[in-house]
Amino acid sequence: DRPLDFYRVDYDDQDWTTLDVPVNWEIAGFGIPHYLDSGMLDGPPGFVDPSYNPVGSYRKDFVLPESWNGKEVFLHFGSVGSAVYLWVNGQRVGYSQGSKVPTEFNITPYVTNGNNLIAAEVYRWSDGSYLEDVDFWRLSGIERDVYLFATPKTHIRDFYLRSRLDANFVDGVFEAALDVRNSGPDAQTLQVEVELIDDRSKSILRERKDVTIQGGDETPIRYRHRVESPRPWTAETPDLYTVVMTLFSDDGSVLQVLQHRVGFRTVEIKDGLLKVNGVPVLLKGVNRHEHNPEKGRYVSEELMLEDIRLMKKLNINAVRTSHYPNDPRWYQLTDEYGLYVVDEAFVESNGTSFSPDETLAGKPEWRGAHLDRTKRMVERDKNHASVIMWSLGNEAGDGSNFEATYAWTKERDSSRPVVYEMADLRSHTDVFFPMYARIHTLANYAAEKRTRPLILSEYAHAMGNSVGNLVDYWELIKEKDQLQGGFIWDWVDQGLPIERNGKTYWGYGGDFGASEYRNGGNFSINGLVAPDRKLNPHAWEVKKVYQSIDTRLVDWETGTIEIINRYGFTHLDAFTMHWSLKADDVVISDGEYLGLATEPNNSERIDVPLPKLNPEPGVEYFLDIQYKSRSDAAAFPAGLIVAEEQIKLPIERPKTSVDVRKTAKITREQTAEQLFLRGEANDFEIVFDLVNGTISSWKYRGVELIQEGPVANFWRPPTDNDYGNNMPQRQGVWRHAGRDAKIRRVEHWQNSDRDVEVYATSILPAGNSMLVTKYHIFGNGE
Repeated sequence: DRPLDFYRVDYDDQDWTTLDVPVNWEIAGFGIPHYLDSGMLDGPPGFVDPSYNPVGSYRKDFVLPESWNGKEVFLHFGSVGSAVYLWVNGQRVGYSQGSKVPTEFNITPYVTNGNNLIAAEVYRWSDGSYLEDVDFWRLSGIERDVYLFATPKTHIRDFYLRSRLDANFVDGVFEAALDVRNSGPDAQTLQVEVELIDDRSKSILRERKDVTIQGGDETPIRYRHRVESPRPWTAETPDLYTVVMTLFSDDGSVLQVLQHRVGFRTVEIKDGLLKVNGVPVLLKGVNRHEHNPEKGRYVSEELMLEDIRLMKKLNINAVRTSHYPNDPRWYQLTDEYGLYVVDEAFVESNGTSFSPDETLAGKPEWRGAHLDRTKRMVERDKNHASVIMWSLGNEAGDGSNFEATYAWTKERDSSRPVVYEMADLRSHTDVFFPMYARIHTLANYAAEKRTRPLILSEYAHAMGNSVGNLVDYWELIKEKDQLQGGFIWDWVDQGLPIERNGKTYWGYGGDFGASEYRNGGNFSINGLVAPDRKLNPHAWEVKKVYQSIDTRLVDWETGTIEIINRYGFTHLDAFTMHWSLKADDVVISDGEYLGLATEPNNSERIDVPLPKLNPEPGVEYFLDIQYKSRSDAAAFPAGLIVAEEQIKLPIERPKTSVDVRKTAKITREQTAEQLFLRGEANDFEIVFDLVNGTISSWKYRGVELIQEGPVANFWRPPTDNDYGNNMPQRQGVWRHAGRDAKIRRVEHWQNSDRDVEVYATSILPAGNSMLVTKYHIFGNGE
């Protein structure tokens, strides 16, 4: 149904809508947002049902600047979901697919002086969508920046900057590899200069090289220098240097200038541990989807900065880009503010089988697609200090295609570990990267010396008011060296605003219509923060457990406490300790301590000047301690509370017994359905509903204090003995993805007033099991 000739220069688009991009078109009111955690597309992998594949047609006019005459002109799409055809001035330029990685078209042959027309035809689904079957909203369109840029005919096409520390982690080794391309017909003699500048604009090194490049050729130019005692980059100390790359013509005029910020740091797996600059690190991480409730999957710089600010507030030091490369600006900001990043390729085929015979991970015809996505991620992000590991994908089975992507990645970039969750302990992952492993699994792994650390790719699923056993994980992680943290699922509730009955709330799967399509309900609402970045209650649990300063009481009479510094690179002289002594909730003494000097991964004892106490009867005494950053820095803004502790002092006197004979009298009145309890002077009244077992009224001096009383809400997963007649059928033939599937065993079920959710093991006609498949049995018997 799309306009087939919309790309023509003479096409009349006066009645078209103007759309501000980037934005997903469903968010702008065109089409319906769908949410499903996996399996959105039916049919054999690679097949796209033509009866439902929305297409977006875009047109954009621009005037070519006169200064661009004679230059190479490129059109850049940061991300298009999921595929795009491009025309310029009515001529077809090309096609691209693969969301979340950039696509650039050289449009030099198609542009003219003056006015020009770009036309883009974007498809919601393509065969590449089978590798984009991710737990997020299924949205479409141009969802990152799209722009034009021009270069000289001879230009720096690519650069690879490596800045590491030497074997002693004292001096730096700086390497730059520049690829210079001559797009013109004639040979060019040029000079290429690389300069390294510190944050005080001081030039650390500068080197210029002469080069001659034949027409149509590309020449690599290499630089290597030793740098004395650079300030190392870590997530705690995100010190950066600026590299300026300049291309000069043979007469000395400037043709092109590029710059990029780098950090001196070394990442390695050594002694079975993940080390940054020779120090084992704990990844206190979170998985982060790109989600903007107003724009869909386009996240502005302001929202990125808000995410980083909140992560710092919650003591999060690491992010896994689940499950695709993030916007390029994100990596510049994580370099600058200090976050460890696991950069993940957009490879997830969760809706297809994981069995070795069927998974796309083992099919040669899908190898190119797997490699393409990984290569485009690595080439785009290779120069960022914050990227400490590459991830080959998520929940996409395992097989030869991942062996191939691992081999390519290690050959292209030997400076970073490469991980993949579904590789388990096979050779094509440098870290054991399991998902939702239980605490006893971690304990068993750490019970013996291993060559690889264990880092949880996902854990502590933050749905509802959860992550309650996070402290149990971290007590074990702190104890065992080869357990090096993990990434909570996930950062932000993927809710979209919707209005019903005059109220706006965060909508989720199924709330936006198209009931004929499967949806994942509120399974997308499982973040530490709400869509508008307000903190959910369990975020405070994360802040406490993730803190890197622990405090324990040694001797309350002398006020001696032990302070344990679990930072890898930060001395505690960066913080001020504030303390207060409370009697119940009343502060009776307080102060601050400025002399902290604990080195990283060490501890010290200090004496807090507590006053002598004569405990009051029934009063509890607490020592509250807070650690705040002293000065303004990228990693720790001034005044940030990075850790706190409340210690109950072991002093108390029993409370004096109450003489009940001196208390107010309560009168009691009962009917068949209600119980009334009233104060002696009728100043209060509580009414119990004897039929429902609830409080129906609570008044004080005639004022009603409650709308309704608390109602019991008990639930647990039923056992096999509980099913009885409650299950409509424990075995039988149900429809799944258009095919008959025999239900073999029901694992558990969950009732609601809308439907019944069943988690079951089913068997397809070919005999293949689909384990723990979620079925929805709707109330009308479907």
